[in-house]
Amino acid sequence: MKTIHFLLIGLVMAGMVACEDGPQLKRNISGKAGEIVVIYDKSLWDTTFTKEVRSIIAPIYPALPQQEPIFDLINLSTSSFSRTFEIHRNLVFLQIMPDTVPARIVVKHDIWAAPQTVVIVNAPTGEELLALLQQEQTRFINIIEQAERDRMNTVIKRTEDKSLRDTVNKLFGGSPYFPDYYQMRKKTDNFVWIDYEIQKAQLRIFIYKYPYKDSTALQLENIIAQRNKILKQEVPGARENSYMTTTSILPPTSRNVLYNKRHFVETRGLWELENDYMAGPFVSHSFFAPDGKDIIVLEANVYYPRGKKRDFLRQVEAIIYSFEWEENQ
Repeated sequence: MKTIHFLLIGLVMAGMVACEDGPQLKRNISGKAGEIVVIYDKSLWDTTFTKEVRSIIAPIYPALPQQEPIFDLINLSTSSFSRTFEIHRNLVFLQIMPDTVPARIVVKHDIWAAPQTVVIVNAPTGEELLALLQQEQTRFINIIEQAERDRMNTVIKRTEDKSLRDTVNKLFGGSPYFPDYYQMRKKTDNFVWIDYEIQKAQLRIFIYKYPYKDSTALQLENIIAQRNKILKQEVPGARENSYMTTTSILPPTSRNVLYNKRHFVETRGLWELENDYMAGPFVSHSFFAPDGKDIIVLEANVYYPRGKKRDFLRQVEAIIYSFEWEENQ
């Protein structure tokens, strides 16, 4: 077993050296968005260990109407790791090495392919490996999630509809990048609705602003109150007295995020149409305008009845993460 692990480390280190010596022609990555190949010795992959690893690195995706894991895992033994798997987009090596003190996580990029993320976890025992993963769970998830967003946004920027970005820039002083297949559905002085329909799914982005009032503006309760007020007016349903609001079935949650030198409050929850039967997940970013006079909100939401929504939400969420102030574009 020890021989296998040291061979694996040598293989990974060789890839790192090749990557760092100079420009290399990299193969394109393989695999689906949100998919991870997890590699370690097959003798360690028993039912209990598998379940615990999965619960840590692939927990349930937050704020979806049905349960879906945040990542799809492919289990692979070290002896089965081959050139075919080298080019996968996300590789995670879980290595039990008795001489490893302390247990550690190393992150590398583009070892065998590009744009690739490789996470190497070394620990002296299985128990310590699980403890390290549990301790670093948020960091681990953020690494893979951001790698997926970056890949999506690289493609989006190559194929963007610049006219949409120009329109949003004029209204808000900044804008995400939009794929050329997205369309403007509604525009007022303080609100835009841009979306895309595919496979009976609707992927929507709302951008709106409202005046800053006091220091509680970015508290969850006030973010939701403003959301309900604005979307009631701007997003009516097909039925009489029907409009978009925030469901109370699953209370929304929020967290503070710093990304690309931009502070915002990320809010996740479920939307629904009052007096109708449509519903789905949403995620929003709320932050100050540069002059501090307004709160700007970017919202990504999905409607896909009876289908899995994680991948669609991940796609549209990547767009709002691409937001840049006009002077930085």
